[in-house]
Amino acid sequence: MKLSSLCVYCGSSTGNAPVHMEAATRFGRLMAQAGVRLVYGGGAVGLMGAVARAVLAEGGAVTGVIPRFLTEIEVQLNDVSDLIVTDSMHERKRIMFERSQAFVALPGGIGTVEETIEMLTWAQLGRHSQPIILANIDGFWDPMIELLDHIIKSGFARSNIRSIYSVVDRVEDILPRIEASL
Repeated sequence: MKLSSLCVYCGSSTGNAPVHMEAATRFGRLMAQAGVRLVYGGGAVGLMGAVARAVLAEGGAVTGVIPRFLTEIEVQLNDVSDLIVTDSMHERKRIMFERSQAFVALPGGIGTVEETIEMLTWAQLGRHSQPIILANIDGFWDPMIELLDHIIKSGFARSNIRSIYSVVDRVEDILPRIEASL
């Protein structure tokens, strides 16, 4: 099966390390060049805005999903191919899940962590088997990977949870890793 749509979780802020913005922009270009639709949180700012603008600049398709209450806080990106305004965060996450074949976590804040953990949880519970990729740009996800290992070591999860996600250090490796697992 060919990858046609990909959910990207990432920050609505730029963060402190320019390498994260550069990676988001580069990944957006790669997605568009591969003909993969971006499904994301609908924001115009931070890494979210960077990845979406890069997809659009390369002629790619973007679905933005944003709850009504965030349309001012995150400044929605109106240039997207498809903008869906939801009534709640729960509806946003459900729609993003339903429209995606895989999930990628670029660097981000608590919302990015929460969305990524939810996909890991659903996979652990057998609710989906889609690929989940941690884009460990400049070691960003190292603490989370250590936490997951600590959870396993402490007996709160089986070691097989490591098989429900992959870690890549470069955005160039994300699409090939997903394609290999579809």
